[in-house]
Amino acid sequence: MFNIVLVEPQIPPNTGTIGRLCVNLGATLHLVKPLGFDIDDKAVKRAGLDYWDKLDLVVWESFADFLAAHPVDKHTHLATTKTDNLYFNATYKKGDFLLFGSETKGIEEKVLLENPKQCITIPMGGAGRSLNLGISVGIVTYEALRQNYEGFEKITIANSLKEK
Repeated sequence: MFNIVLVEPQIPPNTGTIGRLCVNLGATLHLVKPLGFDIDDKAVKRAGLDYWDKLDLVVWESFADFLAAHPVDKHTHLATTKTDNLYFNATYKKGDFLLFGSETKGIEEKVLLENPKQCITIPMGGAGRSLNLGISVGIVTYEALRQNYEGFEKITIANSLKEK
């Protein structure tokens, strides 16, 4: 469905929660090192519950390696607080890459400045500066799903029936 990319995530429960979301959407989770935890960490698996073994997971040694394999293009969406481009005005297609930076640093500013049209943001009131990573991924990914929903429900129902 989609490719969710976490660049240098720091908090295990966020990554576990996002992994669970990926399993439920049929999305691939890409983790870009360095990670702030071991992916075998109990906190990651606890947040992902029994979904972690079903996760389509790709681990990259560095952001440079990821970008060499998947250069930023029209199928890349860079989530940041440093743009005015609202996420719900972007056009998403199946297979797109949705990139989210670490909880403490975000995506490298150089990459954002080189690709301003690919930057997206979630609107927030003035009292806060950011949202939790898991919530942000959910908001953006479900907008991408909304735009590409045709056929998703049938696949989900068919998979549920197979499991019974």
